Amino acid sequence: MENKKAHWENVFATKQPNEVSWTQDYPKTVMDYLESLNLSKTANIIDIGGGDSNLVDALLEKGYQNIWVLDISEFALERAKKRLGDKADKVHWIVSDITEFKPNVTFDFWHDRAVFHFLTDEGSINKYVAIIGNAINQNGNFLLGTFSENGPLKCSGLEIKQYSESTMKQTFNQSFQAVRCFTENHTTPFDTTQNFQFCGFKKI
Repeated sequence: MENKKAHWENVFATKQPNEVSWTQDYPKTVMDYLESLNLSKTANIIDIGGGDSNLVDALLEKGYQNIWVLDISEFALERAKKRLGDKADKVHWIVSDITEFKPNVTFDFWHDRAVFHFLTDEGSINKYVAIIGNAINQNGNFLLGTFSENGPLKCSGLEIKQYSESTMKQTFNQSFQAVRCFTENHTTPFDTTQNFQFCGFKKI
């Protein structure tokens, strides 16, 4: 974990949001998906690998009250807290490698845009699948985004694992049923395009 942690602490310590490929001004894809679920404003929502992304801002703006943000980089979370000011006190912040995450609550909505594809070995993938299987409430929802088979092979200098709709469904079919899968092009701050595979799942 230390090597991974050091890598991401360095990324967030040395680069601004406009210098990393994953930055979105407004996280439209996940917010549209979340709003289609009509969850209570008191639903437990977690953003995996949330870093200093703007999703937490959008969730607070919409009135969601129980928000968790997990990232391996403490620096990233501190930057998000600073941006939010007093509103940061309304959020649960977790510094953890996702494969070592031991949640003390269960979640109604779990969002992961591009953490999962950094898990390239079977052991780490199986750990993630087991953790999420236990961490989501019955009938809870999960939106996953990874690089598609038409997407990049690396991100931030690290190898990633690409997914298709089929391989994504197969990976999670023990505990989840796919509700809606789609691909989407993300335009980076430096005007390149990355193709993502998304699948929305429901706990079964």
